[in-house]
Parts: sequence; structure tokens; C-alpha cells
Amino acid sequence: MDLHQLAAEPALWYPLLFVLGAVVGSFLNVVILRLPKIMQQQWRSECEAFLELESTQTGKPLSLSHPPSTCPSCNARIKPWQNIPILSWLLLRGKCANCSISISARYPIIEFMTGLLSVVVAMQFAYDWGLLLALVTTWCLVALTVIDAETQLLPDDITLPLLWLGLVANAFGVFTDLPSALWGAVFGYGILWSIYWIFKLTTGKEGMGYGDFKLLGALGALLGWQALPMIILMSSAVGAIIGITLMATKRLDREQPMPFGPYLAIAGWLSMVFGDTITSFSPYM
Repeated sequence: MDLHQLAAEPALWYPLLFVLGAVVGSFLNVVILRLPKIMQQQWRSECEAFLELESTQTGKPLSLSHPPSTCPSCNARIKPWQNIPILSWLLLRGKCANCSISISARYPIIEFMTGLLSVVVAMQFAYDWGLLLALVTTWCLVALTVIDAETQLLPDDITLPLLWLGLVANAFGVFTDLPSALWGAVFGYGILWSIYWIFKLTTGKEGMGYGDFKLLGALGALLGWQALPMIILMSSAVGAIIGITLMATKRLDREQPMPFGPYLAIAGWLSMVFGDTITSFSPYM
């Protein structure tokens, strides 16, 4: 049975996509944990080189593959059978097999959500290049959402390849035509860049980071400029509701910065997967 035949059998196709998504989610856990640290490591190295200071780096630099995954408490090497997405955490009852310290439930949650979102995408897209692009975009947005929520960083290592992927894919008309993708990238970046500078010049404060510009530019390159009003409206509405709620419950100070990337990512994913349905219910999109 080839993949085309498999895609025609939902009872096999969707579980396969869930397993694939969960495996990717396991890798995303590594990306989410290590990529911000790798960025900080690079910034430190660049600052030391610029200031002509002696390097403080010892040993092999941190990467996505080095060092191998270990328990943060006892440093015991995580064995392959202990790294099966979702299942290993359940079998180990959320504890390290060596020292029994609790392992965050975030890991299986991200694996499960990545698998679930992959299935939802497969339900909305036919088996073609559009499905592959939608899956890759979904996985990138999952990583960006969690990284920005935890560190207020949107790594160029994810946003910029996503932007170029959108332009190249749409040169072949995968989601939209190339002119729409090009102007989507331009307007996506330019709109938030303009808002940033208007806010900064009038208040003297920075309202958002450059990573937000790049993320919206990437979404514009993927989905075309036509999707930008929907993405901006949904992300702003959700961000405002959550922000007001957090301030009302004293969980967020008025002066405390709140990452905008997760709302852009969620709105972009909804627009990609359910854009036509959302538009049909609203005459303003």
C-alpha cells in the first residue's frame, strides 16, 4: 500500500499522522528547551569576541544533538525506551527512572498536541504538497508559541526559514500565488514594524519585538496578503482578552511585557486551516 492509498483509509492514515506528529513533538521539546540557550550562548560568544574578552565557553558548544538528553537532576542518560513520545512518560508515571524526580507534564502535552494538530491538518488538506507545507508550518508554530511564551524570543532560525519556505512554495502556487505571498511578506513585516515605531516615537517605549514582525511576515508569505487582516484581528482580540483577564486577576502587572507571538501563531494556524470557514461566518474578513 503506497501513501496515496493509505491517505484514502482514515482508520490508518489519521493514527499514522498522530504518531508522526507526536514524534515531531518530542523533537520540538528539544528545540523549545535548547534553542533559546543556544541563542544566548551565541550572543555571549559574539559579545566576548567584539569586546576582545577571553572566551568563557568550555567544552563542546550546546546544540540540538549535543549533549545527549539526560535527567536535569541526576544527569542519568535517557535511554531510547524512556524517550517514546507520550507513552514513556505514562509508563514512568511522570518520574525519572533513575532518581524518581518528577518530569514536567509539558513534554507529553506538547507531544500530544502536536500529534492532534497534525491530524486536524490532515483532515483539512488533501494528500499533496499543501498537506506537507501545512504540517511543517504547524510544527514550526508550535515551537514558536511555546518558546515565545516562556522566553519572549522568536528565533530567526525558525521564522526566517518559514518565510522563505512560504515564498518558494507559493512560487508553485501551493497555498496562494507568488505576488500575494510576496506582498504578504512585505505587508506582514511592514505593518507591525510601522506600529512598533509609531508607538515608540509617541511613548518612548517598545511595544513589541522584531521577532513579531518576522513571524507575521512569514505568515503573510505562506498565506498571502489577503489573510493578514484576519490574522491581525484574531491575534489582537485574543491577546487583549487574555491580557485584560490576567491584569484583572492580578497575574500580570500593567507594565509587565506580554509576548504577542503566541497569539500571532495561533491566529495564523487558524487562518491556514479554517480560514475559509471563518470568513464565511464573518462579512468583515
